[in-house]
Amino acid sequence: LGTQKARAEGKPGGTVRAGVATPGGAIDPVTYYDSGSYQLVFQTAEFLCVTQPDLTLRPVLAESWSPNADGSVWTFKLRKGVKFHNGEDFKADDVVATFDRLADPNGASNALSVFKGLLSKGGTQKVDDHTVAFHLDAPNGSFPYSVSIDNYNAVILPASYKGDYEKTFEGTGPFRLESYTPKVGATFVRNADYWGAKALPDRLEFKFYGDVQPRILALQAGEVDVLDAVPLDVSQVVLNSPDITVLRVASTAHRQLHMRCDTGPFTDKRVRQALALSIDRSKLVDGLCRGMAATGNDSPFAPAFPATDKSVPQRVQDIAKAKQLMEAAGLASGFDITLTTLRYSDIPGYAQLFQNFAKEIGARIALNIEDQDKYYGKAVFGQSDWLDSPLGITDYAHRSVPNVFLKSPLVSDGSWNAAHFKDPAYDGMVASYLKALDIGAQRAAASDIQKLLLDETPVIFSYFPDLLVPVRKNVSGLPPIAAGLLLDRVSLG
Repeated sequence: LGTQKARAEGKPGGTVRAGVATPGGAIDPVTYYDSGSYQLVFQTAEFLCVTQPDLTLRPVLAESWSPNADGSVWTFKLRKGVKFHNGEDFKADDVVATFDRLADPNGASNALSVFKGLLSKGGTQKVDDHTVAFHLDAPNGSFPYSVSIDNYNAVILPASYKGDYEKTFEGTGPFRLESYTPKVGATFVRNADYWGAKALPDRLEFKFYGDVQPRILALQAGEVDVLDAVPLDVSQVVLNSPDITVLRVASTAHRQLHMRCDTGPFTDKRVRQALALSIDRSKLVDGLCRGMAATGNDSPFAPAFPATDKSVPQRVQDIAKAKQLMEAAGLASGFDITLTTLRYSDIPGYAQLFQNFAKEIGARIALNIEDQDKYYGKAVFGQSDWLDSPLGITDYAHRSVPNVFLKSPLVSDGSWNAAHFKDPAYDGMVASYLKALDIGAQRAAASDIQKLLLDETPVIFSYFPDLLVPVRKNVSGLPPIAAGLLLDRVSLG
């Protein structure tokens, strides 16, 4: 039994080598937005809580949390006996300072996209040395996700933090900084004073790569043991390699196919429904994604979300019904339109398959596939091919709760509303969902949203691709979460 337990827990010792994207600039948890930066910080700094594979939350620096009656104040009990690498005790003051920094409208915090309208500077209040109360701008039933690893800027830094993070990589985490060389890499060593179970590896060695291809070559050559997630279109290279395992992580990432509800044929929802009915989703999941995806049902509620109502009937291809809808909309002879999208991962392949499906019902679609910079433009209405095109496909990254997906691209005043969809009933349902405090109330609100979006179909959600993390065959213990690499329980067999 002893050896079995040891094998399950993993073998301590050794150096785990990870290949990641070169950080986009100076690493600062307050402002960073790129994977190469946050994968490093996740080893040395910690969150109040972390998402698990089933998208529930595990306590880390917080021991527990609870809302008041309407979800407008959330109280977090903090772990005692935790120290930063610099020897300072972790206390409520550090949590208050961290979130005031991230919610400061005059700062450059990347977390303002999460906290705007949710948590203001001054809203995080110390109750005692190990208790903090978050007083929110509006009630929110899933607020703890906003202070979890799901919001990668939300690592807890000391109250004394003044910048210059690369000199110290200060935190409470299982590893501490050994060396950092910009554009080259970083090394970390086990934190012997860590409050929890000590890290299994003695050391971590991160190597930076400018592109995904050299990362994959490094993994194949045995120069690194683990990579951050790779796009679907390059995964085939590693899937066929005998020394490499690809960990599939269920994800809520997706591609939104928007139709402008205020333009041309798409002002009629029957046309939007017809295009959605023309799609063979099984071909997208099994063919384009090689089975490594979940089927979408034209709402942001991915099968992975606990709140998704799985009893809502799945939309399937129905060419006869689609043709009837086109005829009823006065478009029996079809129409011509251009689909604008970006050159990224599986998106060009999806665009071509969609073009073929739509042809079956008389929709003649020309493809305009652009570089990412041209597609996104200034990311504001009137200056963005993404937000202005009548028909487009956009990439959305994984989130552990659907709040952002429900709001920004679909509410009437949403800043990413490429479909120009305006529906007061929908806006009200989203408000109800965001306020719901328990999973039963969330699922009831989700069910209403799912049914409304199936009827209106401003955006087609065809599939949710898995996140693919390639590792050498001898690597075990990496938690299968979409948020990023946590390497403290990894062992090399």
